[in-house]
Amino acid sequence: MNTALTIAGSDSSGGAGIQADIKTMTCNGIYAMSAITALTAQNTTGVTAIMEVKPEFLKEQIKAVVSDIFPDAVKTGMVSSSALIKVISDSIKEYGLKNIVVDPVMVATSGAKLITDDAIESLKKELLPLATVITPNIPEAEVLFGSKITSEEDMEKTAKEISKNFGCAVLLKGGHSLNDANDYLYDDKGSGDAKEGIWFYGKKINNPNTHGTGCTLSSAIAANLAKGLSLSDAVKNAKDYISGALEAMLDLGKGSGPLAHNWNLK
Repeated sequence: MNTALTIAGSDSSGGAGIQADIKTMTCNGIYAMSAITALTAQNTTGVTAIMEVKPEFLKEQIKAVVSDIFPDAVKTGMVSSSALIKVISDSIKEYGLKNIVVDPVMVATSGAKLITDDAIESLKKELLPLATVITPNIPEAEVLFGSKITSEEDMEKTAKEISKNFGCAVLLKGGHSLNDANDYLYDDKGSGDAKEGIWFYGKKINNPNTHGTGCTLSSAIAANLAKGLSLSDAVKNAKDYISGALEAMLDLGKGSGPLAHNWNLK
């Protein structure tokens, strides 16, 4: 069985973070492992507390996993400090980890800020150049690129510039009011569709419960890369999985609820 490691924060309500990652990877047919960067007290209405793990402990978690069950892919999510980012980037290089999917989590769906300013700089310097693909939404891409995105043409330009600057593929997600979850993939160093740039058009699904969609998408991409799929096929399959999870219309909690990660279980 193919394997993947998620390096991310814990969501006590189970809709995002490592809980969403493990559910997603499992429902996409691979064995999931985790290294936790932080504990959060949160639910569908917001984040009330964050307790970050010590860098030395994160390092030991990653070492324990890769020395025993080597992952076919790695997904990173919420990493709130530069010290933790350094541990992750050092571990990727030390162990030769591959198929790295970086979800540059900066702000929760509820609006809570999840990363420090110095960590953003460390993310750009240490981690993004090691990524196979990064999956920013529009607000995150604006932080990484430094200018506003107001059109699909802006999305294409920004994805290309980020890819060239950091040497990784970029899947820029357009779901933040710009369009109906149409995402743009560009890989400056790639080949085929991704090298030319490719749009993935999402279904318009009227579901207000979108807690953890970013975590879920990046984990599904990692799962598909772990199975040996090309980047464009991994993204397509991940988008299809997300659509199914939204179409299931799970409705839990008082705020923006979680997806039905297990919608495809028979």
